[in-house]
Amino acid sequence: MDNVILTTRAITKEFPGVKALDSVDFDLRSGEVHILVGENGAGKSTLSKVILGAYIPEGGEIYLGDEKVSFKSTRDALQRGIAAVYQEFTLIPYLNVAQNIFFNREPRNKYGLIDHKKMERDAKKLLESLNCDYINVKLPTKFLSVAEQQMVEIAKALSFNPRIMVFDEPTATLSEREVESLFRRIKKLKESGIGIIYVSHRMQEFKHIGDRITVLRDGKKIATVNIDEVNDMELVNMMVGRDISQVYHRSENHFTGEVLRTEKLSDKKGRVKEVDITLNKGEIVGIAGLVGAGRTELARLIFGIDPIGGGKLFIKGKEIKDNSPVKIVKEGVGMVCEDRKRMGLALNHSVMWNTVAVSLKSFFPKLLISHKKIVEIVTDYVKQLRVATPDIYRACKNLSGGNQQKVVLAKWLSANTDIMIFDEPTRGIDVGAKMEIYAMMDKLATEGKSILMISSELPEVIGMSDRIYIMNNGRIVGECKRGELSADQIGALMLGVGGDSCAS
Repeated sequence: MDNVILTTRAITKEFPGVKALDSVDFDLRSGEVHILVGENGAGKSTLSKVILGAYIPEGGEIYLGDEKVSFKSTRDALQRGIAAVYQEFTLIPYLNVAQNIFFNREPRNKYGLIDHKKMERDAKKLLESLNCDYINVKLPTKFLSVAEQQMVEIAKALSFNPRIMVFDEPTATLSEREVESLFRRIKKLKESGIGIIYVSHRMQEFKHIGDRITVLRDGKKIATVNIDEVNDMELVNMMVGRDISQVYHRSENHFTGEVLRTEKLSDKKGRVKEVDITLNKGEIVGIAGLVGAGRTELARLIFGIDPIGGGKLFIKGKEIKDNSPVKIVKEGVGMVCEDRKRMGLALNHSVMWNTVAVSLKSFFPKLLISHKKIVEIVTDYVKQLRVATPDIYRACKNLSGGNQQKVVLAKWLSANTDIMIFDEPTRGIDVGAKMEIYAMMDKLATEGKSILMISSELPEVIGMSDRIYIMNNGRIVGECKRGELSADQIGALMLGVGGDSCAS
């Protein structure tokens, strides 16, 4: 483990008006996973891209072993054995697995033609080394699951015979079971002596996968520590630069009557089965469950994305029939979707446009639109939610994940929404932005808004919820009030172990 294969010394990288990296030292040993953490904008991705040759630093040195190197491109880094597996896949959907792995590097026969049989054999061998021989190398990648595509990406990186691999948020789109499978593959890579730089926001993963952690903040290295020498709270303090006494802050609140209720609500595909839940004014209710338990499907059913197959839905005492998103929004319900980039925002449009996209008609019922008033409205929400953007005309695709999430929230707040459905509200955002979202949820509840929250992070569900419903296989298998059950007890119910109810 003392065999250092990569070292950066005093790496500095500047963009116009921003010092993204300020004299950063970093090292990687063979056969280790070195986790790189920090808030959005801390410099994690910039350091990774310098190591991968995507950015050329203004100052500092990079060494492979004892040899000083200088990369002018990602091709230079690849040729020296540094490969990357990105959060956003680089696969071409209509090419098959083997073609994707060896794209632009296809083996040729003596006539100069592509040797498809050799390419398929080599692709199969790479996948077998990852225990993924079940993946058909002749199948177009568009037919693969997300987890299978992830494995093809890793096989593609391995085809360069790397000594160093950079994983950038590799679990962001994976289920818990798929994450466990990925970790087994990464451990196998470690055993072969490959050094791994692992960039992630998901603190619950660190002790399962990591050996050391380097914390960056505002472009500076704060510390490098062994994984067993630091707890979560100490890591959070290092990342955000302030003492965090309580991550999940909740105010005392009083609930003043029911705003949403389902009675034996079911969908038409059997993924939601006779669900009974209630949500009161000023209450945060969490929905816990494993991936595939029916949580997101329940949210889609309530919001009108999917048709009701059976049972009843009541909003503010009124039964909703023939539900649709348009009808549900008119009843004062908004939904912050799990996939904010695809379903929550128009990424190429501005912060201003996205904020008023749902509420324009309510602000201007006679369609006499005032640009000045829109600017005032949006500027007010940007200030309230502390959206980090140079101006309200900035395209949402240029914002960090946490700030994109705040724009989605602003969109529904501007529509005078008083019931909010949050589906994975903090997925893919850093710990500082998470705490801002938690604080905003708490503030909304104290103002009388009601929140139905779905999250795969059990500490988040337990920390933020006044009540929790537990789902398994499309059904509610338990309910408890804040503080009544431990994480282990809730986890057992999520797995289908335990009684039918845990609170009256």
